[in-house]
Amino acid sequence: MGRKRKKNRFFENVRVEDIGSEGKSIARIEGQVLFITKALPGDIIDVKVTKSKKSYMEGIPIRFHEYSNMRIEPFCNHFELCGGCKWQDLPYDKQIAYKRKQIVDNLERIGKVSPEKVREIIPSKYTRFYRNKMEYTFSSFRWLTKQEIESSVDLETRGLGLHIPGRWDKVVDIQKCYLQKDPSNDIRNAIRNYALGKDLSFFNLKTQEGFLRNLLIRTSSTNELMVIVIFYYDDEEKRNDLLSFIEGKFPEITSLMYMINPKANDSIYDLEPILFSGREYIYEKMEDLWFKIGPKSFYQTNSEQAYELYKIVRQYANLNGTETVYDLYTGTGTIANFLAKTASKVVGIESVPEAIEDAKENASINHLDNTLFFAGDMKDILNQSFFNTHGKPDVIITDPPRAGMHQKVVENIMESEPSRIVYVSCNPATQARDIEILKQKYTVKEIQPVDMFPHTYHVENVAYLVFNQ
Repeated sequence: MGRKRKKNRFFENVRVEDIGSEGKSIARIEGQVLFITKALPGDIIDVKVTKSKKSYMEGIPIRFHEYSNMRIEPFCNHFELCGGCKWQDLPYDKQIAYKRKQIVDNLERIGKVSPEKVREIIPSKYTRFYRNKMEYTFSSFRWLTKQEIESSVDLETRGLGLHIPGRWDKVVDIQKCYLQKDPSNDIRNAIRNYALGKDLSFFNLKTQEGFLRNLLIRTSSTNELMVIVIFYYDDEEKRNDLLSFIEGKFPEITSLMYMINPKANDSIYDLEPILFSGREYIYEKMEDLWFKIGPKSFYQTNSEQAYELYKIVRQYANLNGTETVYDLYTGTGTIANFLAKTASKVVGIESVPEAIEDAKENASINHLDNTLFFAGDMKDILNQSFFNTHGKPDVIITDPPRAGMHQKVVENIMESEPSRIVYVSCNPATQARDIEILKQKYTVKEIQPVDMFPHTYHVENVAYLVFNQ
């Protein structure tokens, strides 16, 4: 016999106290922590429990008795549905305060360390239109609001937009997005209207059918523009007609490309990009450095804040021109190339071979001859033999993905005993977990949070660690 399901539990007149990890608000009920979505500190609500564990519960608000006095009016019409900017109802100064608190809490609770200095978070210069890359999904069954369903109007069910949180099969048809600067909205809306006018089929995620699948738009600080249309299958006439329309409507596009993706997933990294017009890349610029960005290239999605982030890395690295620097998880070599002029040698390691080719090309573009880049799994490459061949690192920069570093990588870093480690992270929890190991030989001297993503709970953090002599 299967276990009997517990009846749904409800709690009335719950006062929300705080915000914790992943943007979930916190209340305390009967000695347990209750994590609540879509609530803010100061709200008094009735809560339906959706998950119950020994040490905590999760729930959703079903009625608001009193709203928090810190709430503000969201500026986007899609706020309630789209998951892109979940903190629009929270003032920006409160957002960055909670992000900083989240970092400190993780370091103290998970890492069991108290940094000697915690700097104030660097706020984003722009809180709207700050992203340089957006990916949209064509859907044959867009999300319909209750009002639309109840109306007697014959509704268009096709849409182009962003996924609803927790619903892989549903897409919000976005009319105006505040994440990417013009002409991003105009391009998306023009493509949707053209496709509807020509009665082109939009992708059905459940049945895996439909012509139009995804749209990717990249902008740059140099005002260049890349547009990539991804089709489920090829129809040369329809494809050329659509791309010709885009080219004629938006002559400012630097790179117009397309891909054919017949796979079950939306990943484009194993697809061939095909150039329709313009060139196969756009340029980013940071100080006097140029970076070539292709359709699959990784580049920090907030260009202005990326510069602030890298300046902090450079400050903590504190190079005088004699050091050997290792840049782990180097991506397309942005940090490595940014530091190269003040180092003796920079060694970059990354698991994605295509990214390493981009890193080498970016070094060549900028006439840097003291960088070396290697592709492979970090835990397999970074060992004593590698150190013997390429030199012991004086400084290590590490910027791993959200999962953090493999324990073997952390141990190999400690064995190499660099005098300084600059740990850049987009996930304070896994950063704190890794620092808990590193503290055997290192002291966390300082941390500098940087807000890359306004109106979300995501935050970037730079930790400066020094070797215990």
